[in-house]
Amino acid sequence: MADLPHISNWVNGAHTAATTDRIPVINPANEVPIATIDATPKETVDSIVNESLHTFRNGPWSRTDVSDRFAVLSTAARLLRSRIPEFVELETRQTGRPIREMRAQLARVPEWLEYFASLARVHEGRVTPFKGPVVNTLTRLPLGVVALITPYNHPLLIAMKKIGAALAAGNVVIVKASELAPLSVLKLGALFQEAGLPDGVLQIVSGYGYETGKYLCESRLLAKIDLTGGLATYKAIAPSASANLIPITAELGGKAPVCFFPSMEVENAVKAALFASFIASGQTCVTGSRLLVHADMYDEFTALLKKRVEALRLGDPFDDQTQIGTVISKIAVERCSAFVERAVKEGGKILCGGKPTTNPDGKGFYFQPTVIETRPQTDLECNEVFGPVIALIKCHSEEDIIHVANSSSMALGASVWTNDFKQAHRVADKIEAGIVWINGHHLNDPSSPWGGFKQSGLGKENGLEAYESYTKLKSTVINYGVPPVWFDDEPANARYG
Repeated sequence: MADLPHISNWVNGAHTAATTDRIPVINPANEVPIATIDATPKETVDSIVNESLHTFRNGPWSRTDVSDRFAVLSTAARLLRSRIPEFVELETRQTGRPIREMRAQLARVPEWLEYFASLARVHEGRVTPFKGPVVNTLTRLPLGVVALITPYNHPLLIAMKKIGAALAAGNVVIVKASELAPLSVLKLGALFQEAGLPDGVLQIVSGYGYETGKYLCESRLLAKIDLTGGLATYKAIAPSASANLIPITAELGGKAPVCFFPSMEVENAVKAALFASFIASGQTCVTGSRLLVHADMYDEFTALLKKRVEALRLGDPFDDQTQIGTVISKIAVERCSAFVERAVKEGGKILCGGKPTTNPDGKGFYFQPTVIETRPQTDLECNEVFGPVIALIKCHSEEDIIHVANSSSMALGASVWTNDFKQAHRVADKIEAGIVWINGHHLNDPSSPWGGFKQSGLGKENGLEAYESYTKLKSTVINYGVPPVWFDDEPANARYG
């Protein structure tokens, strides 16, 4: 551990002295530590929040002209784009995801900075149709100090979704990245500094979620919490946030149904299932973890799916030929195994996969891409695995598919695959989910709101909705003709309200 590089917190424009307690970051492909990070204690977190509030109240960023924010964020986007290969290497090493995925995903990440920079530059206030000789202007102001809690599956992308919107709106930002994959996020501090962001406006702290993350979210000085994680994490932070009247945006995962209808060619349907289900080894909030297949195509679909899944190339994430990388940790492997075991006990049939595996040296947190035939309302059909273990369910009608799709307590994403135009719109209209794709899956854009219904969360990332959620609305009422005569002896044209 002593020989490992240590990447400490980024606070007030510099990496701080290392904490006494340190957390190793493990390469999940070979189980080798690649760095250590701080385990930030409560007193340090409290100090950072206090300093951040001082920066918000007294520093330039919250009051700077939007054209200056646009310039800084646009410069950060340009710098990030020029350094994508560095971030690709780092993301691949810390997440175990195939480098081919990381190249494709990270190439688009600067777009989030560009979008929110542009949105801040062109966002306009409003004048309401206020009755009488009165002008009522509505303007948006930054909230204050905001805490961003980001996960391990898309470290840079999800951090940038939140950071871009929060900084564009003029807030001071404290990011707590997952301790499992924090290195790319910690690298952002110096990049934004180089882009011209004032010191102290972006703070990046490390530590365990149940310690450092908890300490951060318990602060009464925060103006907002933006969390991507699980329902258990939300339940852990919501009581203190509620007591302090701190709003929360929460993206809490999903159990996305992928709905296949007979008008879709079977070969294309199987390709769609592979993409929906196994990108990032199934570790996305919108993983197509429930394949709902119409009976009229089920047998042909299942036979080809089994063949294609068994042929997927699982291996070294840095090999360009690798299609499936690792899951994030040993705990994730064990969680996948437990889901498989419970599915079999409930009568499920393993079509392919179902077991942990390793690299040739017997190391790494790998799990075979797995498809299990099951039925609605089983453990595998209802609960999020966050791994490459997929439920396959035979449905007998359009109504049956819609019913099963909507029976989940989670409702983040869903996709509908059909060549019947009317059916596509009819089914999409009836599916309960915050995001419904037609003949697509995992499609994302900074302009497109991202967030779910039911237990999948509250609020939105992306788009105008995300930007405005990082602001507070101020109403200024300018009277130029209503006389203050209410208490005159004989008031004329008195107005109340």
